[in-house]
Amino acid sequence: MSRKNLLELCLSPDLGGLELYMVRSAKALADDFEVLSVIGETTKLKQYYEDEQYRFEQVNRKGSFSIGAARKLAKIIDANSIDIVHLHWTKDIPIAVMAKVFSQSKPKLVQTRNMTMTRFKNDFYHRFLYKHIDMMLPVTYEVASQIKKFIPEDIRPKVEVLYMGSDKVDLLSADEINEYKNSLNVGDSFMIGLVGRINEFKGQHLLIEAMDILIKKGLDIKAYIVGHAMEESYLEGLKQDVKRRNLEKNLIFLGFEKNPHRFMQACDTVIMASKCETFGLVSIEAMQVETVVIGANSCGVLEIIDDNETGLLFENGDSLSLAEKIEKLYEDRPLQEKIASAGRLKAEDKFSNSKQFQKLEKIFTELGL
Repeated sequence: MSRKNLLELCLSPDLGGLELYMVRSAKALADDFEVLSVIGETTKLKQYYEDEQYRFEQVNRKGSFSIGAARKLAKIIDANSIDIVHLHWTKDIPIAVMAKVFSQSKPKLVQTRNMTMTRFKNDFYHRFLYKHIDMMLPVTYEVASQIKKFIPEDIRPKVEVLYMGSDKVDLLSADEINEYKNSLNVGDSFMIGLVGRINEFKGQHLLIEAMDILIKKGLDIKAYIVGHAMEESYLEGLKQDVKRRNLEKNLIFLGFEKNPHRFMQACDTVIMASKCETFGLVSIEAMQVETVVIGANSCGVLEIIDDNETGLLFENGDSLSLAEKIEKLYEDRPLQEKIASAGRLKAEDKFSNSKQFQKLEKIFTELGL
């Protein structure tokens, strides 16, 4: 049987877990499919394809309803006899659907659904879109329930939950971790990390407020925020808040880290402070390297963290609750070690890349049979 032709699609200009999952999908499935990635012309994803053997093309996306982008994508689909288009960014749905309509190949459309769904999709526009999508892969059971609630059954694509996975990484030695921590001037301080694109939704402000509480109590803690700023003005506002609270020596912005695993291993805890994280790949990556995750008690995080067992949960949006959970770990090293070990076992059992991509390969292989 000849191999199917797969097109991985993500025209997002940003760089976060959603975008990087698309790259990982393309590379993980290359052994079983003829894979072509299509990314935007203004994307930050190009760096992950340059100087490598993985094929990619770029499309100029001017908006969700860009006819030009849809026609170019249709030409790419036909030129490469694409069987399946796997899309990752919700805003690409109109372009992907129009490309399917314009194309001669009429590929199957499969969406990995990373975002929550909050309203009924029974208007003419959404009925048109979802009638042309063949399958949706929600990243949590909560998102799957939203799809079934808000998309009418007569137009609803097939739904199958597929968790995101995390690459297995080599753990650093104690000496390597200490050397890295020294480069950050951590010293013997308790080290906190928050990894993710910098915007209000991700909750960096909650960590700043929690740090203010903890430093005033005399705790020896340093926090580091890693990520790309969605808006420089928002980042500048966070930095001004840090300065106003006299936290410059205790809370540092490191910018974007292409490979954050080393950073996570150095941390005593990684914070997932988002208002409603659909899944939270950072949580999985931190757990996998035996770092305790403290997450907001909402949405997809609840499918990852078992409170006081594989992580800690704080009240969503409550910086005082976050501070209390951080202090709990700070004061109880045996608890930190116990949770870190249990978190790693759960990450390896339920969220390994190899297991999840084996499931995805099977889904694509059987699609349309």
